[in-house]
Amino acid sequence: MATEVHTPAQEASTTSLLQGIINDTADLIRHEIRFARTEIKADLSKTRDATAVLALGAGAALLGAILLALMLVYLIHWLSYPAGTAPDRDAAIPLWGCYGIVSAVFLALGAVGLYAGYAKFQSFNPLPDQTAQTVKENVGWIANANSK
Repeated sequence: MATEVHTPAQEASTTSLLQGIINDTADLIRHEIRFARTEIKADLSKTRDATAVLALGAGAALLGAILLALMLVYLIHWLSYPAGTAPDRDAAIPLWGCYGIVSAVFLALGAVGLYAGYAKFQSFNPLPDQTAQTVKENVGWIANANSK
């Protein structure tokens, strides 16, 4: 990375040394920007995956809630019949019970999906942490080099 100066140390001019420092700093900044872009792309990919899991979980939970509402409608309808006259009295499980079972399955799947998506979001930080750390180290190194 460093620009080599082929002149002996005694003959090196202040201008050429300063030019070398400026070129090295510019190279360092370019590398840090490239590193930040790579890190942000990786974090965006993780964010997209976590969002997809959350969306699937939310969709399953929404479907479960809709089925639960339909189950309540059928339960009220079933309860409104006089005893022993319900249209599905020979069924082992009444229609409202079937809706309840299916809605419970979808609500459970939705809860699992939402939890998995939330856990994926918690597993990473979308900010470029590694890049920020290396920039801090580089600034500290430059500050120490200039103070000597």
